[in-house]
Amino acid sequence: MAVRAVRGAVQLERDEAGHMEEQVGALLTAVMERNALTTDDLISIWFTATPDLHSDFPAAAARKLGIVDVPLICAQELDIEGAMPRVVRVLAHIESDRPRDGIAHVYLGAAAALRKDIAQ
Repeated sequence: MAVRAVRGAVQLERDEAGHMEEQVGALLTAVMERNALTTDDLISIWFTATPDLHSDFPAAAARKLGIVDVPLICAQELDIEGAMPRVVRVLAHIESDRPRDGIAHVYLGAAAALRKDIAQ
């Protein structure tokens, strides 16, 4: 099996813990489903959030989905003028037999504008 990376992002409508849990949970679920992954396929997940998000750690949503024995880390995105606000990004390292071009990167809602070249 090869080690692959899966990207994704979602823009939140508001900075509230419950909303973040819901939206990040939907993003992770879509990443898992579109790539036919189980938690055993996960190596680690990096989460980043734009500086305007303070209500919760994005990784908390993963734990609530049952991703409990996978290393997770959260970091803050650079504060770039004009960048899309309220965005959580995901970089998941996985084990997969899929070729690199067979990985489905997931950008939900308005976040699809961030990577039109790879969003599915």
